[in-house]
Amino acid sequence: MGEAKRRKELGLPPREKPIETDLPTLDKKVIQNKVRTFLYKNPIIPFLFYGGAIAALFWGVFNLVKVYKLL
Repeated sequence: MGEAKRRKELGLPPREKPIETDLPTLDKKVIQNKVRTFLYKNPIIPFLFYGGAIAALFWGVFNLVKVYKLL
């Protein structure tokens, strides 16, 4: 007699199977390839990113000068 039949006769629920929770492995080469192909298809994105970063820097300097009345 198997365990499943014994559990059924005793009125117990079926045994739960352990779920293996393996973390997905990150393949660095695949991610780099996806990013490169995305940037090759959309070459304006780096310019927008760096332009936004420079604009934020200038905005911060402008506000510091305005608040402390340095000019």
